[in-house]
Amino acid sequence: MKNVPLDTVDHTDRAVLPIGTDYPPGHLLDWHQHRRAQFLYGAIGVMVVDTDEGAWTVPPERAVLIPAATQHRVRMLGVSTRSLYIEPDAVPWWPATCTVVDVPPLLRELLLSAVEFDADYSLSGREGCIATLLLHEIAARTPLPFHVAIPSSGDFAALCRAYLAAPDVGVTNAEWADRTAMSERAFTRRFRSETGESPAVWRARARLLAAVPLLRTASVSQVAGRLGYASPAAFTAAFTRAFGLPPSRFTTTHPNGDPGRTRRPLPVP
Repeated sequence: MKNVPLDTVDHTDRAVLPIGTDYPPGHLLDWHQHRRAQFLYGAIGVMVVDTDEGAWTVPPERAVLIPAATQHRVRMLGVSTRSLYIEPDAVPWWPATCTVVDVPPLLRELLLSAVEFDADYSLSGREGCIATLLLHEIAARTPLPFHVAIPSSGDFAALCRAYLAAPDVGVTNAEWADRTAMSERAFTRRFRSETGESPAVWRARARLLAAVPLLRTASVSQVAGRLGYASPAAFTAAFTRAFGLPPSRFTTTHPNGDPGRTRRPLPVP
């Protein structure tokens, strides 16, 4: 199915509903949720997924697993998606929070085939086998660290979302503490308790996530300068430490590589 609203087929008696959708550049799918779990794959472009708990940046040729009934929004940066909407009972192993994963060639080809199915595709034969194999392939994926946590407190969350929208290397802990009418020490302690990271570490990671969409249209050197790094080498080293592969893998002049170092696989159904 292509460019079909989910609510027109959600009632269909199929555990897996594949839908391909094309979006204009910069399109925002505002806050919404699905009854089904969603496997959201960007064949091209970059997606940024927000929930109350965090923000996930999804590079090209990667996907994000979104749990059922999770309130979320998605910013599409030149994206054509291939989604699977899955009955929760069919995937009890699905992660409890959004998770970015790699999409190797086999899974990609299965997705491309599946979005050609009708809503009531045959459960026997080729189509049913592809739908079943898709779930096995997704379960074998390894989580990738393209996310930051969002604090639960409204004032802290507002600071973080504003920073994600416009990262500024000049922002300090003292400035953020002043905005929340707290001492720097109290602010830092509370921020760490809500995110698991110090504000400075959180901001550094947020800047690296902001680099992913920038690399679509700018060079590594340009992105390094824009984000306040002393040199392209310093930026490359920090990016590689955080994500397991260099930023050059995300520029338009370089093909995407493998997802980097080995991580724990998702539970097998």
